[in-house]
Amino acid sequence: AHTIVTSKALNKANTSQEIFFEMELPKTAFITNFSMEIDGQVYVGKMKEKEKAKKEYEKAVSSGQTAGLVKASGRKMEKFSVSVNIAAKSSVTFILTYEELLQRKLGQYEILNRVTPKQRVQDFQIVADIYEPQGFAFVEATATFLTNELLYLVEKTAHISFSPTREQQRKCPGCKGTLIDGDFIIMYDVKREESHGDVQIVNGYFVHFFAPPDLPRVPKNVVFLIDRSGSMSGRKIQQTRDALEAILKDLHEEDHFAFILFDSSIVTWKDSLTKATEENVSKAIAYVRELRDRGATNINDAVLRAVRMLVEDRENDKLPERSVDMIILLTDGMPNNGESNLQTIQENVHSAVGGKMTMFCLGFGNDVDYSFLDVLCRQNKGLARRIFEGSDATLQLQGFYDEVSSPLLLDVDLRYPDNAVDHLTKNHYSQLFNGSEIVVSGQLINGDPDNFLVEVFAKGVRNRQLEVSTQDISVFHDGKQFKLLVDFSLTKNCCLTVTLRHSVKFMVIRHKKVWKRRREHQDYLGFYTLDSHHLSASVHGLLGQFYHGVEFEVTDLRPGELQENLDATMYVKGQTLNVTRHWQKDFSSHMKDGENIPCWFVNNDGTGLIDGRASDYVVSELFNTAF
Repeated sequence: AHTIVTSKALNKANTSQEIFFEMELPKTAFITNFSMEIDGQVYVGKMKEKEKAKKEYEKAVSSGQTAGLVKASGRKMEKFSVSVNIAAKSSVTFILTYEELLQRKLGQYEILNRVTPKQRVQDFQIVADIYEPQGFAFVEATATFLTNELLYLVEKTAHISFSPTREQQRKCPGCKGTLIDGDFIIMYDVKREESHGDVQIVNGYFVHFFAPPDLPRVPKNVVFLIDRSGSMSGRKIQQTRDALEAILKDLHEEDHFAFILFDSSIVTWKDSLTKATEENVSKAIAYVRELRDRGATNINDAVLRAVRMLVEDRENDKLPERSVDMIILLTDGMPNNGESNLQTIQENVHSAVGGKMTMFCLGFGNDVDYSFLDVLCRQNKGLARRIFEGSDATLQLQGFYDEVSSPLLLDVDLRYPDNAVDHLTKNHYSQLFNGSEIVVSGQLINGDPDNFLVEVFAKGVRNRQLEVSTQDISVFHDGKQFKLLVDFSLTKNCCLTVTLRHSVKFMVIRHKKVWKRRREHQDYLGFYTLDSHHLSASVHGLLGQFYHGVEFEVTDLRPGELQENLDATMYVKGQTLNVTRHWQKDFSSHMKDGENIPCWFVNNDGTGLIDGRASDYVVSELFNTAF
């Protein structure tokens, strides 16, 4: 959003006067230009970084120079203010330009303009032109100060305008004050048809907007960590009860949830997570209604207990395989019981979580160390939000939950050709939530859009199953079957790469095995799997059973039968195996003739290492083409 604010003032007095210009802008916005025009002369301001600007501002004001400064103003806004002396009967025009990246939340973009002229204005206008190549799903405009009489003045299309006359701005008949004092808000969303998102390319740069439509939500497993220390007494604990009751009613039956209350002690509602059935939700609401404040604040032990609960339920297969684990922490104070060193707490939690779940933190009130919570969440794939004390705190809590309550995709990875893009912004996200959007931008190398390809990898709830036989490859997706007919031959020094849905890649290379002493050779196919981490955990086969890693330990290295080889003992899958080290060529590397890598060879056809027997994986007559 590119916003230009113009304000013109006239000094009608016979002496010079100080004229003030004040404007509140969103905290996420940044000023790109400020200028003043006085008696036909234009003065252009210089933008400075905040800390440096503050020092220069104080120096300039003390020496009588004109300077402006941006300061925090309320929850979402910052105030820009400047003053200048204007000669008698002269005028000044202030022009402020700021820009903001709009973030899609709850299915819409929002442009907020705070309008506080403090007097009726001769020529008052708000004009907005919205350009979106995809077209609009809806456009809405409203204001906190709109009356029924002014409502019809707002034009709501791609061109939005609001221009009340000076008389229409009057607060009441005969009043001098203006009713225009508040927020003018534009809300809209765009049409979404392409599952890979919308890409816009301008002046050698691209922006990729990714928010695919019609995705089913991923079930969530959420542990609510509720601070019930003494500082939560009064209205805060009541507002927490009200918000939790509304949140519980919003849970879906396929979700799982748990409550952990903490002060100086840790209390769990149940020892494990509970399915969000109607009966269980009703019991939980009754439990929440009894929430009372007491004691100190032991954040460290509370979070570690929540992590342990999720890990144990995962290990015991109590949670759906395709679901997201999350912790939502609500606290209003500093840890003052148990471990109280903030950095140690962050290290403990990060180590325990191990990247397996997401943590969200809600800091209630002004006494909380928000920077501590912010780091704690960012280290664990989440984010923090400050909840301001006030009558709307319950709505703030519910609003945050609504943003993260419906995950659609997990481990979202947006990829672009290495030889086509440069200076890429963040392109890996832990989750994509319903109503939100992922935005990635970068520079096109040589400004060439022809080689630009977008690949999106993510995990969702839609199941896709792959079955391979000697006759064909079948893909089962959302209850439908698709057959891929494959027929190929490889000539000498050739390889074949097969890619499934821009994701998993298989490379087949023709090799030649030569026995030096026997003067014989045999052609065979080397089968390599690339990007195997995109396959599900249930994939199996001679290769598939190792795609997601197998824990093993090699000890007792000793000389083998041949001097150049070592023998050792391997502990794997509960078995103790004798193994021998050899060197093998890896032809999936970028080296022309392959790369020599050390390997441990298991005797007896891999008995003990592979599931079952080697003969279980043999398919007769797999290839009947002579090479």
